[in-house]
Amino acid sequence: MILALLQDAPQQTFQANGLEHLMPPASGGIWFLATVVKLLLIFTIYMVGVMLVIWLERRVCAFIQDRRGPNLVGPHGLLQSVADGVKNIMKEETYPGQAYLPLFVLAPTLAFIPALLVWSVIPYGAPWVTSKGTIDMALAPMPIGFLFILSIASLGVYGIVLAGWSSNNKYSLLGGLRSSAQMISYEIAMGMSTIPVLLLAGDVSLDKVVAQQAGWGTHWNVINTTIAFFIFIVAAFAETNRLPFDLPEAESELIAGYHSEYSAMKFSMFFIAEYANMMTASALMATLFFGGWDIPFTLWDNVAPHIFLKTLLTFLFFWVKIMVFVFIFIWIRWTLPRFRYDQLMSLGWKFMLPTALAYIVIIAGGTVGLEYAGLHPSNWLFAVIMLGINIVLLVILFGFIDRGRLISPAYSRLDKRDLDTLRRARFVRVRFESATSEGGAD
Repeated sequence: MILALLQDAPQQTFQANGLEHLMPPASGGIWFLATVVKLLLIFTIYMVGVMLVIWLERRVCAFIQDRRGPNLVGPHGLLQSVADGVKNIMKEETYPGQAYLPLFVLAPTLAFIPALLVWSVIPYGAPWVTSKGTIDMALAPMPIGFLFILSIASLGVYGIVLAGWSSNNKYSLLGGLRSSAQMISYEIAMGMSTIPVLLLAGDVSLDKVVAQQAGWGTHWNVINTTIAFFIFIVAAFAETNRLPFDLPEAESELIAGYHSEYSAMKFSMFFIAEYANMMTASALMATLFFGGWDIPFTLWDNVAPHIFLKTLLTFLFFWVKIMVFVFIFIWIRWTLPRFRYDQLMSLGWKFMLPTALAYIVIIAGGTVGLEYAGLHPSNWLFAVIMLGINIVLLVILFGFIDRGRLISPAYSRLDKRDLDTLRRARFVRVRFESATSEGGAD
């Protein structure tokens, strides 16, 4: 019925300043109906996607560790996450005697809701132009969409901090404090890393960011702002508390940290929030740096007619990009060890933040210089020059400045010469103790 109501997409478009403008948005009942359908569709796909990502993590980690993984509940273990959910729903809820119950109960929800709200402004497909108007493929396409994301995503830390404090458990409190320090530290670097993207787009609307990258794939921001992408993906790992940044949980140190006192479905909500945040971060990386719903190596999805088939294919391609980043999250978790806490703080404040600030200046200067020379960001030569600049900066950053010292979980704060001195002193002490023990035995 809905497809019949919105069919017969018109072919009329017009050009202004080199950009293609669509028909006015749908109004009245059509807009409300489309919004309800999008809401139900995205919420269902999102929640089912979280369940499948949990299954995917188990299968991938089993593959990495050369074992089978879940394979008994449903075909290839696909229903294992459903079985776990039913089990947690049926479990008895326990509450610590000294816990502050109002916040203890509210904290798991506060950890999950911000990740879900961010999806309301992310464009997940090409606009669908119908005879009734244009249907935007975003629940709430805001002109300040990126600012909305920064403000809402920063609220997720409250759920974790309140869970640690309200449990009245020292290990939970330490996990909550670690999480607040970690997320605040890396939120700054994450926000700074996106400024070069916004400079190129000239707007804070995510639709404009995607439109600026549209084309053959040569204008994706991962090419124009490579170091910004590197900073963003590292900060995304820290923001989602994923390895090697899972210090707030740290089972070997804090007995699972902030959710030690939780049980049943409330315990599961924190894991659902973690995977939901992982999918949200993946969607943001795809949108900001990999063209969003744009299909590379073709212009077919960027020009009229804007039919339903284009919307569907761009929607599917957007989810392919998301799943690539989800796989990277899983791959890194089962590959790298955990950072020490001093390394985590040092990386965020001493390396990523200064790098992001310096990179903003370089990209702003390069963009102004190239535009003064007559090269607009839509020009392919602009992308080539920016790629060359980023390659030079990567060589300087990792080949000369870092040299494997900062970006390494095994790196020690000690200078190499001091470390060698300590090793020699230990060797002398061991030899002296060994000679003393042998003399005493004689």
